[in-house]
Amino acid sequence: MILDSLKNLKNYEGLHPNFAKAMDFLLNSDLKNLPLGRNEICGDEVFANVMEAKQRSKEEVPVEVHRKYIDIQVPISGDEVMGYTPLEQLPAGNYSEADDVTLYPVGMLAASYFEVKNTMFTIFFPQDGHAPAVTPVPVKKVIVKIAVK
Repeated sequence: MILDSLKNLKNYEGLHPNFAKAMDFLLNSDLKNLPLGRNEICGDEVFANVMEAKQRSKEEVPVEVHRKYIDIQVPISGDEVMGYTPLEQLPAGNYSEADDVTLYPVGMLAASYFEVKNTMFTIFFPQDGHAPAVTPVPVKKVIVKIAVK
């Protein structure tokens, strides 16, 4: 997992062959005015999901893990709290191939939580369990999905 300021985003470009496409999208798009839903970048290799996260507490947000995609998450309209648990500390779960997600039971808290300002980003890899979008108010956010390969 990586947490950093958006001004440092380009420092991570070399971590994956498709990070440059994702970072170009994040740094050169009008994020606040992106439409909700899927925004195309490079087919199923790199795309962005724009959503409005509803008001939710830590107890309401399940920990999730993805196998096929890396997430770069950026809050747009406000700040949010995210949880983190290394995959190795999570029990076996039921993976949905169609949705590329293992969702753990609601109420199972992450090992730690941290604040993500709307000037920051997180990168979650397949080994990173995460509980995104803990927020007292709705927050618009973008999640760029990059195929692991």
